[in-house]
Amino acid sequence: MNKDDFTFDYDLPKRLIAQQPLENRVDARLMLVDRQADRIEHHYVRDIPQLLASGDRLVFNNTKVIPASLQGVRTSTGGNWQGLFLEVTPQGQWKIICKTRGHLKAGEQISLLDRHMRPAVQLQLIERLDGGQWLAQPDSQATCSDLLTQVGRVPLPHYIRGGRMVDSDEVNYQTIYAREPGAVAAPTAGLHFTKPLLESIESHGVAFTAVTLHVGLGTFRPIQSESLEDHQMHEERGELTEAAVKEINATREAGGRIVAVGTTVVRVLETAFAQVDEALSDGGATSRNLAAWSGKTDLFIRPPYQFGAIDAMMTNFHYPGTTLLVLVQTFGGRDLIRRAYEEAVREEYRFFSYGDAMLIL
Repeated sequence: MNKDDFTFDYDLPKRLIAQQPLENRVDARLMLVDRQADRIEHHYVRDIPQLLASGDRLVFNNTKVIPASLQGVRTSTGGNWQGLFLEVTPQGQWKIICKTRGHLKAGEQISLLDRHMRPAVQLQLIERLDGGQWLAQPDSQATCSDLLTQVGRVPLPHYIRGGRMVDSDEVNYQTIYAREPGAVAAPTAGLHFTKPLLESIESHGVAFTAVTLHVGLGTFRPIQSESLEDHQMHEERGELTEAAVKEINATREAGGRIVAVGTTVVRVLETAFAQVDEALSDGGATSRNLAAWSGKTDLFIRPPYQFGAIDAMMTNFHYPGTTLLVLVQTFGGRDLIRRAYEEAVREEYRFFSYGDAMLIL
């Protein structure tokens, strides 16, 4: 099955790629995509309270973006070096990806620079791992969090100013409900919410639940394989707590809709649902109610996937040829989502992480 059956390219003028969010996040445009009516409408994020129904539940991803982008100098050559922190091992070593001119070797020393471009921490490359990753050891006894605060920068995607942060990104590239550090990219659908908007939504009878999925680098990688089945999906760590499960199941039993804010929330809930489905088929469960889950997921949602945990979804406009776009098409329908993207370009919506959003009902 050719991947072109389910993903598409589209011509996007560079001027439509948002380089910063709007001053007031709720002024972002919101495209309503109604699957049942096969209809597209144009609204604003501030209209969400009127677009949802009393008894619905918004599910957010409370992951917190860490300052994972690194800059440094190769001690042996003086050449510039760029890296991205991915995770820390139980032994305190770092898993990173990096690029520089020439070939890196195990044992090399990198002088990491702080935001004033001053040498701050020495990082030794230990071993090259699969997938272009390196295992590295910092020369400091400070915690990983403290070191990243010292030398890390906001890990912006390349289409925002070439990945170069400005001070305002520390606030702008973080949801207001971020709680659990670990993401190297923001769950961007959540960037639109403000405290007054949440209060307005709640006053309309809509409830909230938080789950966690630490967004990884693979989120943005385009599909390179000829078929979707051959694409190697990245893993991301997440958690769905017992408390969250009770809230979600109660909403579903009462007839309310589960509205996922972002593709990351979709992956958490559908991963948990898949485990329940598997337990049912093995005789280990008695209902399709969600159950708590934690761990890593490599769930790749693509046609003909049948959704079991969500009823609606809010998401930004995604980069062409990515698994995110495949997920959105699978939920919204190939032809309807294609029309939605074409109309978004025609109506000059703002695209990608700092851009506008759509609500698929």
